[in-house]
Amino acid sequence: MDRPGKHLDIQKLSFAGVIVTLGIVFGDLGTSPLYVMKAIVTEGREFNELLIYGSMSCIFWTLTLQTTIKYVIITLRADNKGEGGIYSLYALLKRKSSGTAILTMIGASALLADGVITPAITVTSSIEGLKLFNQGIPVIPIVLSIFAVLFFMQRYGTNVVGGSFGSLMVIWFSMLGTLGFTHLIQHPGVLKALNPYYVKLFLTEYPEGFILLGSVFLATTGAEALYSDLGHCGLKNIRISWIFVKVALLLNYFGQCSWIIGKNGLPNGINPFFGIMPEWFLIPGIFISTAAAIIASQALISGSFTLISEAVSLNFWPKVKVLNPTYLKGQVYVPYVNWFLWVACSLVVIFFGGSSNMEAAYGLSITLTMIMTTLLLSYYFYQKRVSFRLILLLLVVFLTIEGSFLIANLHKFKNGGWFTLLLAALFFLIMYGWYFGRKLKNRYVTFAKLDKYLEMFKELSKDNSVPKTSTNLVYIIKANRLDQVESKVIYSIFHKQPKRANTYWFLHVDIKDDPDSFEYKVTHIIPGILIRVDFYLGFKVEPKINLYFKEVLEDLKNSGEINLESSYDSIKKHYLPTDFLFILIDRVMSPDYEHSNLQNITLLLHRISRLLCISDVSALNLDSTNTIEEKVPIIVNQPITQRIARMQKDI
Repeated sequence: MDRPGKHLDIQKLSFAGVIVTLGIVFGDLGTSPLYVMKAIVTEGREFNELLIYGSMSCIFWTLTLQTTIKYVIITLRADNKGEGGIYSLYALLKRKSSGTAILTMIGASALLADGVITPAITVTSSIEGLKLFNQGIPVIPIVLSIFAVLFFMQRYGTNVVGGSFGSLMVIWFSMLGTLGFTHLIQHPGVLKALNPYYVKLFLTEYPEGFILLGSVFLATTGAEALYSDLGHCGLKNIRISWIFVKVALLLNYFGQCSWIIGKNGLPNGINPFFGIMPEWFLIPGIFISTAAAIIASQALISGSFTLISEAVSLNFWPKVKVLNPTYLKGQVYVPYVNWFLWVACSLVVIFFGGSSNMEAAYGLSITLTMIMTTLLLSYYFYQKRVSFRLILLLLVVFLTIEGSFLIANLHKFKNGGWFTLLLAALFFLIMYGWYFGRKLKNRYVTFAKLDKYLEMFKELSKDNSVPKTSTNLVYIIKANRLDQVESKVIYSIFHKQPKRANTYWFLHVDIKDDPDSFEYKVTHIIPGILIRVDFYLGFKVEPKINLYFKEVLEDLKNSGEINLESSYDSIKKHYLPTDFLFILIDRVMSPDYEHSNLQNITLLLHRISRLLCISDVSALNLDSTNTIEEKVPIIVNQPITQRIARMQKDI
């Protein structure tokens, strides 16, 4: 089989790569000037220079420590064959425990919740600029119309318009830097905010300065996307493009600060982002801002699709339909996620009404993702035998920063932060129920030694007293060892209802940590009667088992290892191909067995999460016309404390 969609020079630094990176990676981070300073100054109870200098100093050092040092310099080095993100980081861990799985679930859940609020706040903030011309502009209907078009287009992929994203973001960041610089030179004194001493003054002397860190944090909420999009853009392209992005962002923030100081606050509540625009530039500026907001939304939507598809591959999420709308590497489309995001983003806009209200809900959940990444990253470095002192320094520095942001953001809980936490909790319960419910059921998976049944396979395949089920019977198995198979398969073939076939096929799918693995191996356990095929697929490879199995059969036929002609004489002479039947087995937990309270809750969550799950036929892309599903009981050996007694006969 050909390896699908290799990275084409993705790790090589190129001008085109840098441009593409601007369109993919920096949408969320790049649109933060739309609302950050507005949120800080609006929330401030007292306007003075300390508010501006202190908050600007916090923004600068947050972007430096959190975004540049933690993500761009350190975290991007933890790549899994070129791929990044919290699931790739989990896959890198050599020793995985329930604790690391839970940390991964929390981080991924919070990231998904962030994907709901980000499109809403960015698009709404940009459209609100139209109010400078007419206060009666219907912002909400316009935003909802943009969402309708944006989410409808997802099914067709973004390759048609994706090529222009980078160029548009170049215009966007150039606009940010230019507008900011023109105001910075009018009040260059704001550059004093580069001194970290103002951070100390802001947190200790400004009223509720620590609480305002929740608004400062909005400047770095998109930092996690740097890591998640590593596989799409490459390490060098991200690092080089970040230099341009950071300079543009800082110039714009400093320019907004200069404008605010010159106006002695926000006159009439004007957003300083639009305030620094010349009046003649407002219309094109709003259009460019809206385009950038849509690109940022697209990046978050695509990121959510990728996150769910990786979660499905690593068994953190119920199996859902994952489509590839284009031939572009890594571009996936998850229908139910798309429609959920559409409804959720629209409801956020309707419920909160304006970007100022959304600011209160924004940022709280993503702090959890950053903390989880810090913990998993430290554990990964520990397994890599990095100096313990360096790991401890990393933990102390970044947990202090992120812990402070989390505490400050908790102040937003009652004002809207509860919304993203509620969403994150919902996603977490789905992941927890699916992951640990499967592990609980897998505890009772028993394996049979194939050696004990080899003769039975030979005899059954030739036993004409048993009606032939199919010429070729295909089972999807989970046994990693070649000499084993699940007891449920033996039960299905020999006990439940004997199934005779000329050839029995065992297909084993091994999801590898390498995201792009795409290989197979064939083992002839009993030549012509029992054959095992192992597929080694990366967690980013779509499991089209039906297609891959056909390719395997073609290879085996061409090598002379098997014959694909029909085994029936009346059909064989017409050169028709042989028949295949897939059998999928679902194990059912009997209600007779007692579990602990935690296990019962886990199994309940697992049953609920299964409501989102598509069938194994769809998940493995099998042909439903030649696939049957069976149910077999999960047998749990429990001690019998009391046995029912037979009544004695009447005398």
